[in-house]
Amino acid sequence: MSILKIIEYGNPVLREPCKEVSKISKKIKTLAMDLLDTMYKANGVGLAAPQVGVNLRMFVIDVSDPKGPINPTIFINPKIIKKTGAINSYEGCLSFPQAYTNVRRYSNVTIKALDIHGRPFVMEAKNGELLARAIQHEYDHLDGKLFIDHCRNRFEANQVLQKYNLPPVEEDRLIDEEFLEDEIVKYELEHPEVVEQQRKEQETDE
Repeated sequence: MSILKIIEYGNPVLREPCKEVSKISKKIKTLAMDLLDTMYKANGVGLAAPQVGVNLRMFVIDVSDPKGPINPTIFINPKIIKKTGAINSYEGCLSFPQAYTNVRRYSNVTIKALDIHGRPFVMEAKNGELLARAIQHEYDHLDGKLFIDHCRNRFEANQVLQKYNLPPVEEDRLIDEEFLEDEIVKYELEHPEVVEQQRKEQETDE
């Protein structure tokens, strides 16, 4: 298969809503394999079609242990059908090399999609685990949204983006998630040990 070029933030292609896949053809199957190969090559856990310049509603994810066997999932024409809870997520993106910031995410999501053979499936991801956050992150790409649109502190996010020579946050694209922020703050006040652990992990990454 092929290693594709990953489009970086600033390219308007990343802001275009994607079209549904009309038929799971040989070309679509090849694209799915190329997305996986590109994701693994870049040491990512997810990659969406628009990130390689393809305006189609599909993405791939693999959150398995890098030291263990691979366990990829291909999502074609996905739709998140349920989301609950709230969690702080420290995220980066292959389209934002090395840039990470804190964003708001739902703790639990249920998604339905088609697999590479056109068979429908439903997947649940709970408790703010990496899979839940990755699903939301990649799903956003299909609607022209980016993880920084969910940033908890745009000034902090802009500092990080500037550090890596990336354009600043697009303020008109910031998503109003006051209800999620309130839930996250409440959780953090009740679980200071979690906040401290997250802080240590972020310092290690930096």
